[in-house]
Amino acid sequence: MFLFGFLWYGKLMNGAHQEVPILWRTPADFGNHFSSLVFGHIVMALFLTLLCARFVPAGGAGPCAMLGLLVALVYAGADLITFAVQPLTTKILCGWIVGDLIQFTIAGAIIGALYKAAPANITFVKERPHA
Repeated sequence: MFLFGFLWYGKLMNGAHQEVPILWRTPADFGNHFSSLVFGHIVMALFLTLLCARFVPAGGAGPCAMLGLLVALVYAGADLITFAVQPLTTKILCGWIVGDLIQFTIAGAIIGALYKAAPANITFVKERPHA
């Protein structure tokens, strides 16, 4: 996720971001907050993995890619809200939404391809009996 974010948002969309420089940190200030950027990617990857494990227990690239796509659509909603309250350009908004769709769909597919469900006889969380 981090590599995609670097390439898509940091390189490909750099020109669009420079159209409204007042909205972004200076390179020096960004360096002071780089750990937050890395931690944010770790959080997204962790929780997408947990969602795939919980809601696509059999794994598989296709079903997990679909879940990633659905998560990306949630992010698209947040992007639209940000667009409503900040003076972003339409180019940035569209780039963010397309980036979300690509990033989370690919990440979901990778997670699904790598994920192996635990054997049925192993229980990690005791489930309550259904009433």
